[in-house]
Amino acid sequence: MDRRRFIAASLVSGTSISFATPSLAAQETSPTNSPKPFRLNYAPHPGMFKNLAGNNLFDQIKFIHDQGFGAIFDNGLMGKSADTQEKIAETLRALNMELGPFVLYADFGVKSFVTQNSDIRNMLTDKTKQGVETAKRTGAKWALMVPGRYDESLEWDYQTANVVDNLKYCADICEKAGLTIVIEPLNPHDHPGLFLTKIPQAYQICRAVNSPACKIVDDLYHQQITEGNLIPNIDRAWSDIASFHLGDNPGRKEPGTGEINYKNIFKHLHEKKYTGVLCMEHGISGNGRDGELALLEAYRVCDSF
Repeated sequence: MDRRRFIAASLVSGTSISFATPSLAAQETSPTNSPKPFRLNYAPHPGMFKNLAGNNLFDQIKFIHDQGFGAIFDNGLMGKSADTQEKIAETLRALNMELGPFVLYADFGVKSFVTQNSDIRNMLTDKTKQGVETAKRTGAKWALMVPGRYDESLEWDYQTANVVDNLKYCADICEKAGLTIVIEPLNPHDHPGLFLTKIPQAYQICRAVNSPACKIVDDLYHQQITEGNLIPNIDRAWSDIASFHLGDNPGRKEPGTGEINYKNIFKHLHEKKYTGVLCMEHGISGNGRDGELALLEAYRVCDSF
């Protein structure tokens, strides 16, 4: 499941009913009674439990909270109305939940950060200012940016320097507002032609930007495909990792459906006292209510380290 499908799914969430009056479906279908909170801050996305919680966004958030999750993430947050963004923030505050990184900029078809084009830089800084306004309305702490495509006609080191320079402009805007950019390496098999692909590369860039407002989101699905060595890379880049994306490989479904030993990874993160958000940016292997119940059980199993 790629980012475009996640953003599209996020944008269709309903917003007409307050979470304070949950739908009949949400009241009748909760699969557990007062489940204990998860040990780590896993974050489902809107629509992930639509069969168990109904189609209303705020019923879904309440359901997610009631299953023991402490966060949500919404890639399509910037595409929602200001009123809906504020209602999301109000709901999360009432439930003492966090909001994971939202997508601020992720155009996979454009050579953007790798250039010195002033028009593109202005576009990026204008977009960043829009992201800051979204963060102010929602209380979001992190915003995701993908540096776009690489340039076959330009030496790689020049491209890296351009990415660093452009990120400095964006990070300066975010730092003043208390927002952190997280840059995401994506695997070249699913997304060929992108500049940023590996954790060491992202680490190098963050160190060069040298701002507390520029960090990494480590997507473990992508990194299993690109380079593996997940735990050693987590440790080596630890100072600059602000968030994680989850998904098993192959298939990008819930933990336990592929080759990644998520139970060991979660145990390792817990031992490192990680308190950030782990976005459940993946599909579900099963269908309907049964698939969603199996998803909940998969996280309970992996969280039982």
